[in-house]
Amino acid sequence: MRATNWGLVFLSLKPASSAVHSLLLSTGLGQSKSAEAPAPVGELAPAGFLKEVCEQLSLSPVMVISPSLSGMYSLPFLLQHQALIRAYIPVAPICTDKFTAEQYQSVKVPALIVYGDQDTQLGEVSLRNLSNLANHSVVVMKGAGHPCYLDDPDTWHKALTDFLNTL
Repeated sequence: MRATNWGLVFLSLKPASSAVHSLLLSTGLGQSKSAEAPAPVGELAPAGFLKEVCEQLSLSPVMVISPSLSGMYSLPFLLQHQALIRAYIPVAPICTDKFTAEQYQSVKVPALIVYGDQDTQLGEVSLRNLSNLANHSVVVMKGAGHPCYLDDPDTWHKALTDFLNTL
């Protein structure tokens, strides 16, 4: 179950389906097998990586749910390929400090910034940076840590559903 902290989820908005595609981007962490990643952990992956995933799976526009380590993939994709993204839901991702306030302000994609108030690793840091996104709202999950969606799934599901219903 811990591997979900490293995954990236795409929700398709195609009229005939509500397909969910989850990419496990663990690059050999946890109990996953080693794989060659497009970038070392903590460095930004090329934005074209997720663009190609969307193209190969015929997904566009997508809603991207990006917890923790997947930020190294989702943030470059968000900043360089906004037209492919309908909504962005970061959950205390890494690499938020690698972009400027001006770069974040140029993003018009609706975003739901989520973090647990007990997350001493990335919660406040990611919020501080992601708050520069032009069109965002914030959910702070009380009593939850870094994998806040695992600590309080009911609150997570309600926040996610409420946000998606606004799109």
